[in-house]
Amino acid sequence: MKLTKSLALGALATVLSTTALWAETELTVYTAIEAEDLERYAAAFNAEHPDIKINWVRDSTGVVTAKLLAEKNNPQADVVWGLAATSLLVLKTEGMLEPYAPAGLDALDPRFRDGDNPPSWVGMDAWVASVCYNTVEGEKLGLTPPKSWADLTKPEYAGHIVMPNPASSGTGFLDVSSWLQMMGEEGGWAYMDGLHQNIAAYTHSGSKPCKMAAAGETVMGVSFAFRGAKSKNEGAPIDVIVPEEGIGWDMEAIAIVAGTDAPDAAKTLVDWTISPAAMKEYNVGYAVLAIPGMAQPVENYPANVSEKMIQNDFEWAANNRAAILEEWTKRYDSKSEPKN
Repeated sequence: MKLTKSLALGALATVLSTTALWAETELTVYTAIEAEDLERYAAAFNAEHPDIKINWVRDSTGVVTAKLLAEKNNPQADVVWGLAATSLLVLKTEGMLEPYAPAGLDALDPRFRDGDNPPSWVGMDAWVASVCYNTVEGEKLGLTPPKSWADLTKPEYAGHIVMPNPASSGTGFLDVSSWLQMMGEEGGWAYMDGLHQNIAAYTHSGSKPCKMAAAGETVMGVSFAFRGAKSKNEGAPIDVIVPEEGIGWDMEAIAIVAGTDAPDAAKTLVDWTISPAAMKEYNVGYAVLAIPGMAQPVENYPANVSEKMIQNDFEWAANNRAAILEEWTKRYDSKSEPKN
């Protein structure tokens, strides 16, 4: 009798184990989130939803956007988590996103959601432009730290500035689109002509210019404030400078890819990505969150970021993205680093 009971329990355990195994859903998630954050975000999500496995496909914003567009007729992603809102607006125009109103939507700052109801995408946090300035290398060369975007065109900085290529990097694109918005089309391109004379290289990553400045490989990296604060927290001799004219910004956003084979799991993930638990994870590095009032100060993050963020016209940036990148590439791509 005991043997029979033991065998029955063993068989039941096997069935339950097999059932649990088959119950797990896998989601392919495309992202431009910094690689070091992905494991932490997934672990926090899986603490609440262990039955959904995330398979990350990560690259820079421009590369992920191009990949999604190339796969339009045969989508491979289920969810996009952490891509620039300007990129998601392009995908929305192409009919590639599944509208969905996630739980907790009403708690978001209205700027952090698509205007349609239900929205095609929602935001999670914002990243803002800044200049990472290596104080040690600058002092060696007798340079003066810049205070403005205009300062970056000074002859003394020739060969000492690195910035991201806007065709590859969301950070690079928010820089270029914000300069065109702040200065006007003629003034913006004239500014970039002058800046180009001082550029040592255009990278294919938004964080790389700041990492290079932190390592002393360049004096100045046009990057984003989160990367600068993180590098400074790690002991790098850099100042995170917010140019006085104002700074471009974009938000990391989330959307469900139309045609996903796992719509319920995709909705569960999107619900979680705008939850207070998710915001706490984003706040480790980002000081501007989609839920107002939740953000705690981030060490060495510039204090005046919010007041310097421009009134960014995301629709304009998305609608003109292709033309802007074509013009930028024609003018400046000769200084871009080789692509891996």
